[in-house]
Amino acid sequence: MKQITAGVLSIAYLESGPADGPVVVLLHGFPYDVRAYDEVAKRLADAGCRCIVPYLRGYGPTRFLDGSTLRSGEQAALGADLLALLDALNIERAVLAGYDWGGRAACVVAALWPERVIGLVSGDPGYNIQDIAAANTPSSPRTEHRLWYQYYLHGERGYTGLKANGKAFCRLLWEQWSPSWTFSDGTYEASADSFSNPDFVDVVTHSYRHRFGLVEGDPRYAEIERQLAQRPPISVPSVILSGADDGVSSKRDDAAAVKGFSAKVRRQVLPGVGHNVPQEAPAVFADAVLEVLNR
Repeated sequence: MKQITAGVLSIAYLESGPADGPVVVLLHGFPYDVRAYDEVAKRLADAGCRCIVPYLRGYGPTRFLDGSTLRSGEQAALGADLLALLDALNIERAVLAGYDWGGRAACVVAALWPERVIGLVSGDPGYNIQDIAAANTPSSPRTEHRLWYQYYLHGERGYTGLKANGKAFCRLLWEQWSPSWTFSDGTYEASADSFSNPDFVDVVTHSYRHRFGLVEGDPRYAEIERQLAQRPPISVPSVILSGADDGVSSKRDDAAAVKGFSAKVRRQVLPGVGHNVPQEAPAVFADAVLEVLNR
């Protein structure tokens, strides 16, 4: 475990592989942590890559430097954290790979700072930049049902519930989002320890409120959010990995999935895989990273 000051955070991260290898940053989602990439990082390190696996804001040992900083979970903050980490580690360019929140951070940096990105691997929905202006447009009843947890976290009942029952709540999401993945109690607990971060509840609830326009964001990220509202294209080589059994992401065809990408992009649907693609299908995930690295 290493720690580095980057932007508004002291970011904890794992590092493996040769120091002079091509850099790959592997970014976890909600409610997961760095353990999602144990097998992926091992495969990539063995292939000669330098792997950086950070704990996102609100997770594990990552901490805010200032107690007065808004515990924001907005997409611009996640992207800014990733860019600050690249700067702090003096990484000029890297492959960015992530899913869920981590995929969003990777997409933000790939869209706004493509000169820093060799290639992108993203879980569903692929182009993972939120359209906040359209967030309150109703979806199909099936889609709305899958998003129950977001609506729950909009109110104080959800905030209190996550604070009181966080591990049980997150385990339920693991089960619902990856119904064909049989994970052990030990596998879950290894990640669930990260949800004890003192900022976890604040960051998570802010994220799901901000994305629906219910709360203000951190003013320091207002310009990034303004740019993201323009729906900037992703112009780096990309692979989208979609779990066929994903219990939260909306099902879509290839044409819809690749919208928002202006460079070469390939989508792969993975039978028997749910939402947590790197932990459920580490070989496929690692191969996708090597594919964009070698294009």
